[in-house]
Amino acid sequence: MEDKHVESIPDNVLEEAQTKVDEAIELLAPYLVSLTSEERRNLLKMGEKTLSFVEKSKDYAHRYSALCPSYLDLKAFDADMADATRLRTLLIVVKQLMDNIEDTSMVAGSEALQAALIFYNAAKAAAAQNIPGAKEVHKDLKVRFPKVKRKKEEEKEEEED
Repeated sequence: MEDKHVESIPDNVLEEAQTKVDEAIELLAPYLVSLTSEERRNLLKMGEKTLSFVEKSKDYAHRYSALCPSYLDLKAFDADMADATRLRTLLIVVKQLMDNIEDTSMVAGSEALQAALIFYNAAKAAAAQNIPGAKEVHKDLKVRFPKVKRKKEEEKEEEED
């Protein structure tokens, strides 16, 4: 497999990125809402198909205010619509960033595991050849791969009990 993660991200870059994420969280915190899973399920959802309906309704509500019920707060409607559309734009960028971070983390982890398995197999082969130190290394690392009891072994143990 091709080595996709070839350069480690410098600590100062990660620290600066973390600082900027923390700043964004702090900046938006007073305006953001946190929902439970049930609240998420029960909310009406505004997707791409619904967006034009909501935009038209808002425009008509302003143009034909006589049609608006007294309990419809147009200023709140405007604020909700503005934030919904502006946050959607921000969300697209943040989701892309999150996807890229997840992908990079996954690739780095996969490649690190591949390197570890290469070393483990080399240590295992060295232990089989009685190379000094190899048995201890192999013994320590092989706990990651516990032996799975086969059906015959389990039946044999049950018979002994």
